[in-house]
Amino acid sequence: MPWQKWFLLHALELHPTELDEFGDPVFRFRKVILLVGRQNGKSTVMQALTLWRMFVDRCSLVIGTAQDLEVAETLWAESIDMAEETEELKDEIGKIERQPGRKMFRLRSGETYKVKAANRRAGRGLSGDLVLLDELREHQTWDSWGAVTKTTNAKARAQVYGISNAGDATSTVLRYLRKKAHAELGDPDGINADENLADLVPEEFEGDEEALDSGLAIFEWSAPPGCSILDRDGWAQANPALGYRVREATLASDAQTDPEWVFRTEVLCQWSDGSLEGPFPPGSWEAGVDPASVIPDDAAVMYCVDVAWDRSMSYIAVAGHRADGLPHVEIVAQRSGTEWVVSRHKRPDGSDEMRGWFADRATEANPMTVVLQAKGAPVSSMLDDLKAVPYLTVVEWAGSDLGAASGQFFDLVVRSKAPEGESVREGLCHRPQPVLDVAAGTAVTKPLGDSWVWNRKASPNDAAPLVAATGAVWGAMQHTEVPFVSAYESAGVGVI
Repeated sequence: MPWQKWFLLHALELHPTELDEFGDPVFRFRKVILLVGRQNGKSTVMQALTLWRMFVDRCSLVIGTAQDLEVAETLWAESIDMAEETEELKDEIGKIERQPGRKMFRLRSGETYKVKAANRRAGRGLSGDLVLLDELREHQTWDSWGAVTKTTNAKARAQVYGISNAGDATSTVLRYLRKKAHAELGDPDGINADENLADLVPEEFEGDEEALDSGLAIFEWSAPPGCSILDRDGWAQANPALGYRVREATLASDAQTDPEWVFRTEVLCQWSDGSLEGPFPPGSWEAGVDPASVIPDDAAVMYCVDVAWDRSMSYIAVAGHRADGLPHVEIVAQRSGTEWVVSRHKRPDGSDEMRGWFADRATEANPMTVVLQAKGAPVSSMLDDLKAVPYLTVVEWAGSDLGAASGQFFDLVVRSKAPEGESVREGLCHRPQPVLDVAAGTAVTKPLGDSWVWNRKASPNDAAPLVAATGAVWGAMQHTEVPFVSAYESAGVGVI
């Protein structure tokens, strides 16, 4: 199809000046991201690319991987089928191994295509010329990316391809790469509006054009932000196979029957700021996002600290009421380990000195209050030390209050999504924070009596930020005063 030809012509552009050790030009892009709606021919274009690199360009090793190994194996098998069905290629096929976990396709001249699982061991010990990461949206950690992409570092003509449709808040790798690529393009969709773009460019690289050339390319077919799900032009922008292998009538049927964000993600290749499979109804978590949300300086606040189930990271959340009376929550601190939150040290005279985040901030003029799960949680080990911090009050969170807080938090999030046709803001407010957004988009629950709580260990990503936010909101709702807001003022009516 025309889009596939156009993509390959530009993804395989040669660098205008750089050469490899043999004097041959290298590729302009080392890392290529391809985003396009479902069923538009992503797999076919990757098969053609793979066979061209093996049979014509003679790259020594292709490594295919996906979060679901079966997906990578399917692309591998279909590449073999394409080669076997092509008269000019089939005679060059040498050895094919189809054993589970050892799938390998080798040409008589030695070029090889292997499939590896997407994990922290992916490709280690190998040196690849072409790496394919299928369904990159499913990569929720950097483990596989870090392992498999580094197999190309010793290869001057190597390329890494990340292939996917749009993701959501849990798509850690793809989300970052897309934001970085869009930032380099001038942020055409405004996806970096709430980010500190300076963080994407290390300070030591500023002004160094060679260092700033990331070798990253993005090829994205997606509908424009904010378009209607019935916008035919939007359909075409996200589905370049429309009229070739995708029928307009099929998309019309999908638009009428799919939940909105399923259609937007799968068909329009648009991103969801929340998660389509998380604990909250689709759209409700992102409905509470307000980049300008803030707790007034003179408002009472409540803190909560929580620790990852493996104790690898600690988080501190703060919650309070905004000037309009709505609750606000955010993560104010996160670091590895627990010592930075609170630690006990002996003075020369034998007395105890408390150090850490709260000890540095709590004073007689600025007393603080923190919520802490008192029993059965990794953070419980901090209880005695936090109680010893001067001017810090510890509210023990336990028993039925755990379930009540989780239910209260859930209800506040659901209320953030205004009924159709209404724009009145209700429920919980929060600024965009990836650490909290991912936790809210992926956390799972576990029963607690007749209620439920967040399950730190079983959640696919660290749920501790969400636990900390839940505890802080519970404390703020229970122990802080809601500011009085005039009904006239809240409705925009002046009083004379």
